[in-house]
Amino acid sequence: MRITKYTHSCVRLEHEGRVLVIDPGTWSEPTALTGADAVLVTHEHTDHVDVLRLAGLGVPVYAPAAADLPGLEVTGVTPGEEFTAAGFRVRAVGGRHAPVHGGEPDCANTGYIVDDAVYHPGDSLHVPGQPIETLLVPVQGSWLKTAEAIDFVNAIGPGRAFGIHDAQINERGLSSVNGWIAERTDSGYRQVLPGRTV
Repeated sequence: MRITKYTHSCVRLEHEGRVLVIDPGTWSEPTALTGADAVLVTHEHTDHVDVLRLAGLGVPVYAPAAADLPGLEVTGVTPGEEFTAAGFRVRAVGGRHAPVHGGEPDCANTGYIVDDAVYHPGDSLHVPGQPIETLLVPVQGSWLKTAEAIDFVNAIGPGRAFGIHDAQINERGLSSVNGWIAERTDSGYRQVLPGRTV
């Protein structure tokens, strides 16, 4: 499976000519969706979903059943549900966005485990309780401390881990955060720059 990272939390999975895109938000490049067969959205925040772009795409979009996404037709999914999207086997996990400072309201957040190999948690640190080959790790957010990201990786113990949710931090800060996560985990963690494939 080819995994291409785009800006912030958007990733593109390709296998045998099939294309599945996760979290193409307003900050991600439109090219992430070129040739997409289906899209998974973890939650309703605009850095994870560009409603206007997806509304005109004409492919199936899967999102939490409780998400508030006016103007976008989606197939609602709930944690524990298993389904097929673009020929990939997907299991929905989690349920809620990580707590935000000051009691800000949270929202539904569904993480996705694709082909029992790749886990994209969205804005959550839900540990799914199964082996994960490739973990996509949120590295920065108003709801996240670096120590929590490190603990998340260590709790899952993936075969490899790559950073996502990183567009709000400058290059110097990103270098520091990525260095800490790589040093304090044992999963071959590394940063993948937008547009690069692993």
